[in-house]
Amino acid sequence: MKKISRKQITGMNFHYLHYPFEYFLDAMVKFELQQIEVWGASPHMYVEDLSLQDIRRIRGEIHQRELTVVCFTPEQCMYPINLAAKETEIRERSIRYFQKSIDAAVELESPMVLVTAGWGYRNESNEVALNRSKASLDILSNYAEKEGIVLVLEPLQKVESNIVNTLPDLKELLNEVSSPYLKGMVDTIPMSVEGENLATYFEQLELAHIHFIDGKPAGHLAWGDGDLPLESYIQSLVQYDYQGALTLEFTSTEYLLNPNEAIEKSLKTLAPYIN
Repeated sequence: MKKISRKQITGMNFHYLHYPFEYFLDAMVKFELQQIEVWGASPHMYVEDLSLQDIRRIRGEIHQRELTVVCFTPEQCMYPINLAAKETEIRERSIRYFQKSIDAAVELESPMVLVTAGWGYRNESNEVALNRSKASLDILSNYAEKEGIVLVLEPLQKVESNIVNTLPDLKELLNEVSSPYLKGMVDTIPMSVEGENLATYFEQLELAHIHFIDGKPAGHLAWGDGDLPLESYIQSLVQYDYQGALTLEFTSTEYLLNPNEAIEKSLKTLAPYIN
């Protein structure tokens, strides 16, 4: 069978949380990965804590190791950030936070910033929360356009959001905002939890980005630690000629002690499908 390119395999610093950012960068060099997705969170790169000089220093560390940033992903699930918040002050703060994140992406020379739709209260209409999310994403899409950055919108699991969980949800919000600077992406975990498949995403969307991880079906696990249909995914990637990044986003706490082990195991599991 045809294979994907090794250069598409992209490292992410989420599970390196208990190590310095430079340790993560050195690990990417060790494993011969060329691309990274930067998780914007403390202590590595939380935009609210960083000056322009700080961000440029981080960019220097990345350049020094000849790595390329393909996406900047500010933390937005565990932090008090919600583009669909009912409270005006929370929603406006969230918009400012993403605007700062877009500015940071420009400095990192990252072409993309990951966004999620936020969430509404469970006892209010989903449509009302969706409209608040759309209004926020309208503002951010216009801001991103001025900076030449593409926002990639990620569906979340139902425990995380009640706005965008499925491919139809994603398509609806993308159509509502209707900006070339807001595009769809997929994470294999929410996709699998909802019983969806990767081929359908390719058939119905121009996918801008993929979080490519194993699960049971949830978990954000290293490849080989779950039971997702890897070979089927690879066939879809090849069939639809996907050339973008495949980010190894490991969020399970089991990888915090030895983050390199998760990368090593995943590369070993992926090896038969990579050239």
